[in-house]
Amino acid sequence: MTAPRVWIADKMSPRAVDVFRTRGIDVDNRPHLSDDEKLAIASKYDGIAVRSSTTLKGALLAAATKVRVIGRAGIGVDNIDTQACSRRGVVVMNTPFGNTITTAELAVAHIVAAARMIPLANASTKAGKWEKARFMGMELTGKNAGVIGAGNIGAIVCNRLKGLHMSVYIYDPFISDERATDMGVHKVASVAELASIADVLTIHVPLLDATRNLIDAEIIAMMKKGSILINCARGGIVDELALYEACKSGHLRAAALDVYANEPARKNPLFELDNVYCTPHIGASTDEAQENVAVQIAEQMSDYLLDGSINNAVNVPSLSGSEAAKLAPYVDLSLRLGQFMGQLLAPGYAHVNIHFEGHVATLNRKPLINAVLQGLLSQSMDEVNAVNAGVLARERGIELVEQARDNSDHFNNLIRVTVRGDGGERCVSGTLFDGHRPRLVSLDQCDIEQTPAGDMIFLQNLDKPGVIASVGAILAHHGINIGDFRLGRSKNREYAVSLVSVDSSPSDEVCARLAELKNMMCVRRIALDTLCV
Repeated sequence: MTAPRVWIADKMSPRAVDVFRTRGIDVDNRPHLSDDEKLAIASKYDGIAVRSSTTLKGALLAAATKVRVIGRAGIGVDNIDTQACSRRGVVVMNTPFGNTITTAELAVAHIVAAARMIPLANASTKAGKWEKARFMGMELTGKNAGVIGAGNIGAIVCNRLKGLHMSVYIYDPFISDERATDMGVHKVASVAELASIADVLTIHVPLLDATRNLIDAEIIAMMKKGSILINCARGGIVDELALYEACKSGHLRAAALDVYANEPARKNPLFELDNVYCTPHIGASTDEAQENVAVQIAEQMSDYLLDGSINNAVNVPSLSGSEAAKLAPYVDLSLRLGQFMGQLLAPGYAHVNIHFEGHVATLNRKPLINAVLQGLLSQSMDEVNAVNAGVLARERGIELVEQARDNSDHFNNLIRVTVRGDGGERCVSGTLFDGHRPRLVSLDQCDIEQTPAGDMIFLQNLDKPGVIASVGAILAHHGINIGDFRLGRSKNREYAVSLVSVDSSPSDEVCARLAELKNMMCVRRIALDTLCV
């Protein structure tokens, strides 16, 4: 059998070549080729390993007709057309953990450098000056550190800052109060609150629609006079014009940046300011990080090319074809249960229990667990998929418990999802009718049957007369047609739950009016994909 062939298209650690060859992979280490040279050889390879220099899109990706796997030695895959790869059945992998410590350490280095004005003091001293009085720094011990995003990198930063004896505050809606306590940090409710109490504010979130210009003029104005802002995450999260004005006016003591809205950043007004310290996106630039990601991507690509194993893929789940067909309806049900709970409970999840009963308990449950987590987290996070959902849950300290038994008291198959967090605890159960039609069959302690699809309103109320009539009247007044109204009652008849299927999503005003009804305990708007049943 011919050995698989891999092209290393960008410069990376020689250890990657060693790994490929040790595993029996035919490898060509050919970085720094011209575009024409890349197009000429792309069709020869089963796998292509890249960093950020080579862009696998358009003509070059089309020319790679044999490629089965693309490996990105690093986290970001912006230089790879993952949608086109998915359509072609090409697995795209990255290495999400290889440079986390390195990036975190750079952020801490920037904090110390900015607090003590080290870059300016260095330049002044080398210029033959001796300006002790000019470089009056800020002591970090006892100061408040604000960390936006306490995931993989942010959590390391928190730990390091505690070592500097700073009081650490975080804003991360996906971290539960319980997890924050375990980390030894204080959780706050908003970026604005964090900005107002932090002496040093550092950012560790991805660039998404929700985080673009997250630190704008309004937030910067809320920061303490004389505080410091650090961004080693992604350019575009900080409004650079607003930052320029704040640093120039002296409202901020200093800022330090490793990332910029436009890169490579050869010109930027911030470069004019002595109190803005800049590095050229070197968060992952250490020998250790470069070796880590190179070795990891070589091992992952070798596993896939030799035995089909998939690790850290960004566009496909780890499933064989026969398993995928068998599990498809259960994956759909699991995803809907997670989406439902993600809209019923606010983020800040501490514990997820997934219980399987009946035949489903005998199947490969990992894709079902990932589907539940994907549905749960996708209601408040972007870029969640079946592959990274488990990782994101672990990063946020969500405790996952799986239980299974191969018999069920009432159903051939049952999946029950219980979620506990800052918003309390909720439980939903679902099954498949006829092996393919998903149904919700219980909410909390109430039996209730409903198709998990379309626009719905979840209601919980004290089990008293008049609630259903009042709900109907409000919806009718606002022109919202009821397609179905399912009701369940707790066993002690203390409260009732309802799932109201409606033809159009209720507005905030409608939900507020429902919440004001006498005996109403909870109102939630639920929107799930439609399906054919």
